[in-house]
Amino acid sequence: MDYDLRMAIIALLIAFFANLLICPVLIPFLHKLKFGQNIRSDGPQTHLKKAGTPTMGGLAILVSFLISTIFFLGDNPEAILLISATIGFGIIGFLDDYLKIVKKRSEGLTPKQKFVLQFLMSAGFLYFLMQIDDPANSFRVLTIPFVNLSWDMGILFYPFAAVFMVGFVNAVNLTDGLDGLAAGVTAIVCTFFMFGAWAITSSILPMTGAAVGSLLGFLIFNTHPARVFMGDTGSLALGGFVAAAALILRMPLLLVIVGFIYVVEVLSVTIQVFYFKATGGKRFFEMAPLHHHYEKKGVSETKIVIVFYIITTILCLVGYLISWWN
Repeated sequence: MDYDLRMAIIALLIAFFANLLICPVLIPFLHKLKFGQNIRSDGPQTHLKKAGTPTMGGLAILVSFLISTIFFLGDNPEAILLISATIGFGIIGFLDDYLKIVKKRSEGLTPKQKFVLQFLMSAGFLYFLMQIDDPANSFRVLTIPFVNLSWDMGILFYPFAAVFMVGFVNAVNLTDGLDGLAAGVTAIVCTFFMFGAWAITSSILPMTGAAVGSLLGFLIFNTHPARVFMGDTGSLALGGFVAAAALILRMPLLLVIVGFIYVVEVLSVTIQVFYFKATGGKRFFEMAPLHHHYEKKGVSETKIVIVFYIITTILCLVGYLISWWN
């Protein structure tokens, strides 16, 4: 099968319009089931009015993504693996959302349960990734940006890739804290992967287009003021998608650059926790993750989201130049 940009665009459009049909049905259904979001009492006061907004909207992202990709799947092991990782992490998120809703509290799965399930999912992904016919073992080769150097990690690739996947899955999850933030940033990152897959004629090209389309469709209902939240069902699925796509395309270090917003969100939480423990209760940020720090400083939610979009777009252009340089 020839993989050209037209396939990605068709997949994008199918996923986009599928989401436009799914969300108007899903949102009232979630309202009826009283699957509303529980808001942290210690968070920004402006978020209290969001209590009760239906969550688990990530189901719309997943279903529209699957509807689109099924047309382009064929006998394609890389695409099957990418879709499986997306669904697998989405199921973990669904379990977390379901427990939150049933127990009516802000926590679902325990942190330990999440990490165990995520590492098991990552291990499964990596096992099957290594079964793909790749005589040169190119999946294990890291291309280092700017310096045009490559490093065959050998057996070290497996723990690196497992930590990489779990790290980015949780990073995307942390980024999902403002209306349209995680969906918009990830749509831009997936657009970068779409053109990256097109440049190297990768078999996952249509899947990247489907991801962009499903997110653009979801954003119509998720931008401020959001009518639905993606929940962990969506954020963990998206984290699984971007991490798996980066590994399949042999560009994990580029995701660190183009997904820098994810990285700083995780770093802000890490710094906050260590600083809090080291100083006996003082806070480095007003609140973590970083987007909440700016909210506490009085920056509007919409402005934060737009600035994060702009930063991600610029870094994706930088990522393209790095790819061209290498």
